Amino acid sequence: MSQSLSLFQMHEATLKSAIAAIHDRGFWTPYPEHPKAYSETGDEEGKAAFSRMMNEDFKELLQEGEEGFIGEEVSPYLQLGLGIRYPKFSAETLVTRASEQRKAWANTDKDNRAGILIEALNRVQSRFFEIAYATMHTTGQSFIMSFQASGPHANDRALEAIAVAYDEMSRIPAEKEWVKPIGKFEIRLDKNWKAIPKGVAMVVGCSTFPTWNTVPGMFASLMTGNPVIVKPHPKAILPIAIFIAELQKVLKEAGLSPNICQLAVDVQANPITKHLAEHPAVQIIDFTGSNSFGEYLESIPGKTVFTEKAGVNSCMIDSVKELAPVVQNLAFAISLYSGQMCTAPQNIFIPESGVKTPEGVISYDEVVKALSDAITGLVNHPKMGAGTLGGIQAEATFERVKNASSLGGKILVNSEAIVNPEFEGARVASPALIELNASDASTYFGECFGPVAFVIKTRNSEESLLLMKEAAAEKGAITCAAYCTDEAMMEEIESEMNEVFTPVSFNFTGAIFVNQHAAFSDFHVTGGNNAGNASFANPDFVNRRFVWVGNRRVK
Repeated sequence: MSQSLSLFQMHEATLKSAIAAIHDRGFWTPYPEHPKAYSETGDEEGKAAFSRMMNEDFKELLQEGEEGFIGEEVSPYLQLGLGIRYPKFSAETLVTRASEQRKAWANTDKDNRAGILIEALNRVQSRFFEIAYATMHTTGQSFIMSFQASGPHANDRALEAIAVAYDEMSRIPAEKEWVKPIGKFEIRLDKNWKAIPKGVAMVVGCSTFPTWNTVPGMFASLMTGNPVIVKPHPKAILPIAIFIAELQKVLKEAGLSPNICQLAVDVQANPITKHLAEHPAVQIIDFTGSNSFGEYLESIPGKTVFTEKAGVNSCMIDSVKELAPVVQNLAFAISLYSGQMCTAPQNIFIPESGVKTPEGVISYDEVVKALSDAITGLVNHPKMGAGTLGGIQAEATFERVKNASSLGGKILVNSEAIVNPEFEGARVASPALIELNASDASTYFGECFGPVAFVIKTRNSEESLLLMKEAAAEKGAITCAAYCTDEAMMEEIESEMNEVFTPVSFNFTGAIFVNQHAAFSDFHVTGGNNAGNASFANPDFVNRRFVWVGNRRVK
């Protein structure tokens, strides 16, 4: 293990900085988010590397004895199948191989694990452009969002999970001589404490953020000593396959088996997720996706399950300094990646009496028109519209927005097909904005994933807050935005929403949006309401993956 020891020494400074950052909660990253921070030829090389993968078998994985190669990814931009096929293994084979590596990985101390995992992230960094194109053509994200979310931001979240786990496993000393005086005598014991991993872990990925949502659980389980099986969504495999390929290479170089982290692929017609999840050897499950499947996973006896499910994110507008920056910010937050983000605002509560400003009250109708105009102006902007919207990942999401008029209410802004000049056949749809009354809770209390947002007219801001709180308590929420200039009211909003375990973002304008969560500072999901039972990455996110066991010996 001399090589892995050297890896720890190489990356120890990064690990210490990451641990300091999770305690400080200020901005920090070793992975700049802008493409210009990387190779000048990276974009061209990444695009070429992605193109070479199309219509080929993905053979970078160090997993042997496959039953064949499968794959069914489709580009939302090209509206063509990528033709990339991945090695297929049965659930039993994957679990057996993972189980065989339990002791070897558990006996690899935390320094060695950290060195290996951070080295893998460094290798991934050299492929950020390639991963960006892989993400773009599986999820429909724009290039810049794909680069940031699946590259630097995903690496941030992975490193954060490593740092939190390392920090938690360092809280208890490895050994101690214990002395208890008893009159003229004393009892002496040698004690040691071990963080024992729970067993085989699996991570179930989603179709919209195939690395960002996958790597926290993947690296948290690996750092705490559990072998991992990653089961991506069958429509978004390539980005996380590249991550796993790089990790497997580092594991092999360190004298360990690549089967410590395996890729498990399937197709929608023949899924293997339940076979993996219900296998007795699988002890830990991470999941991002629908409520129904998340609740099924949570119901399996004897499993430690971490979920991020659907929620209903709200925004209330009570008072503002200026209206224009507010509606521009909200228009972008609603339109970004066509609302296919778990953090996107869906319900916009506005009092019928209007919105207060230092110059007086702006009427409800004026506020609604300003928001509608801001959305229309953004999506039709020749330079910003198509790039902000990206592509619609799933046919079901596309059908939902096409049929938005069936949801009821008054259509304020119709969804339109927006032409992407680079990919004329891309599946692109602008947001539909629908006006509802406060009494229409049966509609807006449900998640309407994708580019659909509701404006809800309320009696006053007190009712807006009450409805936001009720929606979060009943359905769950990951984010909440509020625009308010009154300090007492802000404190009330924060207090009420925090009671239902929902964070509040106040008065966001300019280049910061409610959709965004920063690693090392913001917790993603609180784990306290129905939107999910886990949080990236608080101590509970890692501590439930291992068990402290203490041993004693008489000296």
